[in-house]
Amino acid sequence: MKTVECTKFGPALDALKLQQVNKPIPTDEQVLIRIDATSVTAGDCEIRNLQFNWLFKLGLRMLMRFKTVVLGMELAGEVEAVGKGVTGFKKGDHVYASPGFNANAEYICLGEKENVALKPANMTITEAAVAPVGALNALHFLQEAKIKPGEKVLVFGASGSIGTFAVQIAKHFGAHVTGICSTTNLAMVKNLGADHVIDYTKEDFTQSDACYDVILDTLGKAHFWRSQKKLKTNGRYLLASPCFSHYMQAIWLSFSSKVESSNKKAIYSVVTMNASDLIALKTLIETANIKSVIDRTYPLEQLAQAHQYVEKGHKKGNVVITVCHD
Repeated sequence: MKTVECTKFGPALDALKLQQVNKPIPTDEQVLIRIDATSVTAGDCEIRNLQFNWLFKLGLRMLMRFKTVVLGMELAGEVEAVGKGVTGFKKGDHVYASPGFNANAEYICLGEKENVALKPANMTITEAAVAPVGALNALHFLQEAKIKPGEKVLVFGASGSIGTFAVQIAKHFGAHVTGICSTTNLAMVKNLGADHVIDYTKEDFTQSDACYDVILDTLGKAHFWRSQKKLKTNGRYLLASPCFSHYMQAIWLSFSSKVESSNKKAIYSVVTMNASDLIALKTLIETANIKSVIDRTYPLEQLAQAHQYVEKGHKKGNVVITVCHD
């Protein structure tokens, strides 16, 4: 089968190589998934570029010495075979999953209790492939904020993967949503349901008169200490960036769980995805008719070019990788 291995860390064209490897065989407790679509996220690019502190750099370099590194955090496809101990899936089921690694390939084996579930019925395979990371992050943090109907929510980075899902989910929760994005994305964010949009190239939200109950920062750029003056009493700031360096920041700050100042709260946490989360997300997507925003699509053979595009930082929603099976 085809897979794209990260053979070293550095520029995409040098690091990512298309390889032919043996097709995996599922154990008794696993399903074999034929991957039809996967994605490239900012987190994938960060891993490839080793944009971490020295400890995690060392860990990844050691991993590459002993194990083939295949990137790809999310996927959708069809169950091709099931182990004899599997009861929750059958051959032919259309599923989506968030394995964390190894999705940039033709096939993958996952345990039926791992991060895999039937895909949302109202999404195509391509649309479902980009839901696990963006939508689950958005849902997790908005639930952490305990949003009430009528509250004002600001989504910083509203045109990205997490942001496009966050705008829709916050509206479903009954919030008044303001999205921050660039000029070219204002109409798209408005069409997703945002009540108000701010062009960050022309306006600094911290200089306006508006205040918010919740500020959801999907880029790690709004910062609590900068944003707190725009939070109402009992307001909540949440860091919801998909980048691993921001996860490390979140873990560090989470030692105190919550940073409080003048009844304003910064909430930092790390999303842990599992099958029950994907099942709950499926229900939400079907109930609220949540949509995936897809910017560009590349074939698996052009994964390196997709990485180059994503790391420019201007993608709208998601970048999909399609997998053609010979």
